[in-house]
Amino acid sequence: MKLFYSPGACSLSPHIALAESGLAYSIEKVNLRAEPRLTESGADYRALNPKGYVPALQLDNGEFLTEGPAILQYIADQVPQRQLAPANGTLARYRLQEMLNFISTEVHKGFSPMFRSQDEAVRDAAWQQLSTRFAMLSDILSRQDYLLADGFSVADGYLFTCLGWARILGRKLDAWPLLQAYVGRIGERPAVMQAMREEGLL
Repeated sequence: MKLFYSPGACSLSPHIALAESGLAYSIEKVNLRAEPRLTESGADYRALNPKGYVPALQLDNGEFLTEGPAILQYIADQVPQRQLAPANGTLARYRLQEMLNFISTEVHKGFSPMFRSQDEAVRDAAWQQLSTRFAMLSDILSRQDYLLADGFSVADGYLFTCLGWARILGRKLDAWPLLQAYVGRIGERPAVMQAMREEGLL
């Protein structure tokens, strides 16, 4: 499998999942700041993935899978023994999907105005909206170490990725010490450090 990524972007999440999985994989960087969008090898990324954004996972049969939550579950299902996702058909699996959707729509997309706008009022409003989401997540983490009661899952790699953007944007998580501790805990996992090193983030 090959993951197309941009350093530190949401594609870090499936990169973490791949490192946690123990599966063989390769990675190829995409330049999202230029048009045409070219991969590190010089390929036209839009010809590979018409959506034009990351992540995209090229499967061993040549097909492409896109959208982070779908890729995360695909990776997890290749190695059920790693317990990166609960078994299909269980309530726990739907809890994972619930969490992945929450992160995707309420946290991941919540950061978008902060990256796209130079207007501080817009950025502050987005941060205030994110703050309510952070409070919900802190409540979960007051009862357990990970987002799911049974332990680390692909959802944790996704939330870790998103929370890392706060520092890039010059924001602090001081108001949510449980989230700070969580970021530290996830960041110490060997697979997380491996993925970050491979993206030049460490």
